[in-house]
Amino acid sequence: MVELKKDLPEIFEEFADQRRNSFLAIKKLKEQGVPVVGAFCTYLPKELPRAMGAAVVGLCSVSDETIPDAEKDLPRNLCPLIKSSYGFAKTDKCPFFYFSDLVVGETTCDGKKKMYEMLAEFKPVYVIELPNRQSEEGIAMYRREIIRFKEELERRFETTITEEAIRHEIHLNNEITKSLLRLQYLMANDPAPVSGLNIVNTAYGSGFNMDVESLPARINDLADQIEAEYAAGKNEGKKPRILVTGSPSGGAALKVIRAIEDAGAVVVAFENCSGLKSMLLTDEENPDVYDALARRYLGIGCSCMSPNPNRMAMLDKLIDEFHVDGVVDIILQACHTYNVETALVGKLVKEKKGIPYTVVETDYSQADVGQIQTRMAAFVEML
Repeated sequence: MVELKKDLPEIFEEFADQRRNSFLAIKKLKEQGVPVVGAFCTYLPKELPRAMGAAVVGLCSVSDETIPDAEKDLPRNLCPLIKSSYGFAKTDKCPFFYFSDLVVGETTCDGKKKMYEMLAEFKPVYVIELPNRQSEEGIAMYRREIIRFKEELERRFETTITEEAIRHEIHLNNEITKSLLRLQYLMANDPAPVSGLNIVNTAYGSGFNMDVESLPARINDLADQIEAEYAAGKNEGKKPRILVTGSPSGGAALKVIRAIEDAGAVVVAFENCSGLKSMLLTDEENPDVYDALARRYLGIGCSCMSPNPNRMAMLDKLIDEFHVDGVVDIILQACHTYNVETALVGKLVKEKKGIPYTVVETDYSQADVGQIQTRMAAFVEML
């Protein structure tokens, strides 16, 4: 194990700042001739572009900075994640979008699908057809789409992607996922070892680390240090334990996480996109790499799937494993599929698990911070 010279707050800050710090890293990669593929969703099999030596960067933007520019083209009552992402792309204020040689989208929701059409006016865009059912037929369809995506990468970048290279990337991605799962499951300890805000920022920031090969070791070193300090008696103290689910909760949506923890609780589990929802392993023993990838990625329990039993099964499991006292469902404005699923999630949490549940609908502005703080304080107080 590499001996760490930094304390935990400094390490957490480094991961939280990873997205901004990697702007220069992606510029250097471009100067070295490394292809850059921009992605919008956790359904994208990152192993394929990485297998040809490309850097993969996330393009979803999570601030309201460019939303006024986006609203010149897009409806005001559209999901803020879509408006923010389009606004940063349109204004060239996102270095990741600027340096991307290819932007890849998936047909997860209607708003994103239409946005891809508009992005294609000023950037090369490729759209992967995503089945809306996690059935054997859906897996077979997605397997074909993954092969079609591989062939498009080979054609566009004049390269060959071997199965050996794909298997290497599958193994590496599994190692990254295992390290992130280990980090997340440290929060199953009661009392929690650190704040949930630090954990979600670390998980989110790790997705922007351009040195992918070193990532498992970095995350495991951090987990080692958290465990050592926990054994020495450092922890968050006895607090109500919250699970957060729903729409992506990074960036400006972290105001909800801050409000929960400022009210005296600790967020011990994140089921959202940058949390445990997408931390699945690919079967390295499957002789068909494309089938293995299709099964792994279609296993993600996103609300764009209908029906969506995987999300409910994961929530049921996480509530028990993390000893959860209450569930907060974050819904981004106009995120209709997640909003509709609140009825199903609420039934699971309140009726089956017998614990309190609340829904927070928000956007990327700061206008509702005070209201959210009041609501979260009231929710935490009743736990």
